[in-house]
Amino acid sequence: MQWGNDSDCKEIFMGRKWRLTDAEWDVLDHLRFGTTDAEVFRNATMILMTAVGRSKTSIAEDLGCSPATVDNVRKRYRDRGVEGLKRRKPPGPKPRATAEYRAALRRAVQTPPQSLGFGFSVWSAARLGAYLKRETGIALTADRVRRLLHEEGFSFQRPKHTMKGKRDEAAYEKARRQLKRIKKGPWRVIAMLS
Repeated sequence: MQWGNDSDCKEIFMGRKWRLTDAEWDVLDHLRFGTTDAEVFRNATMILMTAVGRSKTSIAEDLGCSPATVDNVRKRYRDRGVEGLKRRKPPGPKPRATAEYRAALRRAVQTPPQSLGFGFSVWSAARLGAYLKRETGIALTADRVRRLLHEEGFSFQRPKHTMKGKRDEAAYEKARRQLKRIKKGPWRVIAMLS
């Protein structure tokens, strides 16, 4: 691939003659080597390749994209300049989790459920979502609640349920000793001989 920095180089670009000034070339080159985004690098490279007279088809082949992509990048550069080469957040609906919802989420997670009148001691994503729906009027799925917890810096973990502290420890130890004695009892010897 031959690269040149001829500011007088002309290309029929979207139906008109087009030139890159030395300043534009430097801005594109700086953008290209100053980014970690592969798409931005590719897009800036497309414009530079266009400026040295490369055809849309040869650019597409060299960069592994379609000629339509080359057209789209050229149009975005013509319309918006260097900003047209960068990713834009795709349009879509506004997030349902408002700032107030996120604040309520942080407060709820840091509050033991029993202190709020619940009969459980650990939040699940579904329970937390149901509580927040009642408090804020915004319903989110358990999966979305988990992602919000992560975004807010909380880790969501499954609780390990044990009976420790809820059982009669003396009765537990007595039963454990009896079970051990039964396992070592005489019936084991008879079973081994059969």
